Amino acid sequence: MTIIEKNSELHQQMVTWRHHLHKHPELSFNEKMTSDYIASILQSHDIEIHRGLAVTGIVATVHGQKEGCAIGLRADMDALPIQELNDFSYKSVHDGKMHACGHDGHSTMLLGAAIYLNENNDFSGTVHFIFQPAEEGGGGGRVMVEEGIFDKFPCQAVYGMHNFPGIAEGQFAVHNKAVMAANETLLINIKGKGGHAAMPEQCVDPVVAGAQIISALQSVVARNVAPLNSAVVSITMVNAGFASNVVPDEMQLTGSLRYFIKEVGDEVKGKIKNIVEGISHSMGAEATFESVPNYPATINTPKHAEICATAAAMVVGGNNVLRDEQPTMGSEDFAFLLNALEGAYIWIGNGLVPEDSPKGGCMLHNTQYDFNDEILPIGASYWIQLAQHILQ
Repeated sequence: MTIIEKNSELHQQMVTWRHHLHKHPELSFNEKMTSDYIASILQSHDIEIHRGLAVTGIVATVHGQKEGCAIGLRADMDALPIQELNDFSYKSVHDGKMHACGHDGHSTMLLGAAIYLNENNDFSGTVHFIFQPAEEGGGGGRVMVEEGIFDKFPCQAVYGMHNFPGIAEGQFAVHNKAVMAANETLLINIKGKGGHAAMPEQCVDPVVAGAQIISALQSVVARNVAPLNSAVVSITMVNAGFASNVVPDEMQLTGSLRYFIKEVGDEVKGKIKNIVEGISHSMGAEATFESVPNYPATINTPKHAEICATAAAMVVGGNNVLRDEQPTMGSEDFAFLLNALEGAYIWIGNGLVPEDSPKGGCMLHNTQYDFNDEILPIGASYWIQLAQHILQ
């Protein structure tokens, strides 16, 4: 049962809010206008708010009519450093910045749920609505946890939701455990001995060593990770040289490591280190390897995943709650909140992705992506049903 009906007054208000946020995107930890706008809407409905966590974060609190436990519902607010190529009226007015991941829609759905529950608070307990900055690489979730969000706003569990192009409008996907992968940045530096390109015998060529390392790394997952586990090693940046006739002294390789299980990640990093050092040493070069953690894996607590699936089924019916979708090797900093507290993170369908229709059908982080306004009442209704189901 969709509590907020399509084309209702609240739905139309949500569309207006979403378009405003889309038109004025801001990057990680700089979401000042975004935060002010969200805060102004909450305050206009006499909702209690707390500001300042992780610079621009907001926690809005709605109390039920009776005492009970508290839960946290989280949406992200930041945009991406992408030049938008859409041409609709609410396209970004900030050059080089774009809501290309749907955080404008996420914040709007949470706003709608907060306003509805504030006006219909016949539940037992408290809902903390968390508007989080800096999901796109800034680690805003980590900062919120470090700054004591769950000490200041104790919760029994915390829940998140992300739109997912490729899943039909009116459907949800709920994973029992693994949802999104851990993400680490790989940094490899190879130091050789530069010289004239016509006299390679007098050099120790870091480019040749680097090329062999890149090739060898392709076997790390294939031959060291059990087939039923998952990991990805990708070298994505190569930096070496400055002239066609000069063998450079050094070469830098940068890449990405993704995995779900910490022990798998540790094993892969050990193998990468051995390959980097072994190949470099065999060619007379020296090398260093470092892996910098970005986000941990997003892993649901199974009992909370079941709660989410039940709430989603109340909105769209059980047949539209997908329980066998594969997790993605992308990452999400809601993982920091799940590492601090039990909970679950689900996907809401943003619509299928037709090859000939960029509007509303692009994948995330695309220059022509747009959040689907038709799912705003579906997502907000899910948040409402989830809160009412848990806090009945």
